[in-house]
Amino acid sequence: QVQFVESGGGLVRPGGSLKLSCVASGFTFGTDVMSWYRQAPEREREWVATISTLGSRTTYLDSVEGRFTISRDNAQSTLWLQMTDLTPEDTAVYYCNHETTFSSRRTIDDYWGRGTQVTVSS
Repeated sequence: QVQFVESGGGLVRPGGSLKLSCVASGFTFGTDVMSWYRQAPEREREWVATISTLGSRTTYLDSVEGRFTISRDNAQSTLWLQMTDLTPEDTAVYYCNHETTFSSRRTIDDYWGRGTQVTVSS
């Protein structure tokens, strides 16, 4: 079955950096578009970034453009999100998932992993 295991979150001060990882299994990782999403307390889950199957194209939420970088290693079925210049508004649980298409913002499955908590606070 499809599984996503996110890790790398933590508590960081404003302006700090974190690198999140997502190890996927149960499907052919290298043929699927992948995305990061996040959900802040009392807010709906929102899309953050998407990467194409071979990593040649990426797209980002406006508020993270220039600060976050999505990347992938198909041989390791791993997705990353490098986050820099973090702000308290980035505080959320971060999730990965596979997408129907590069621009759909629709996941293939309704299944979500447990996510990884990112807290930005002084």
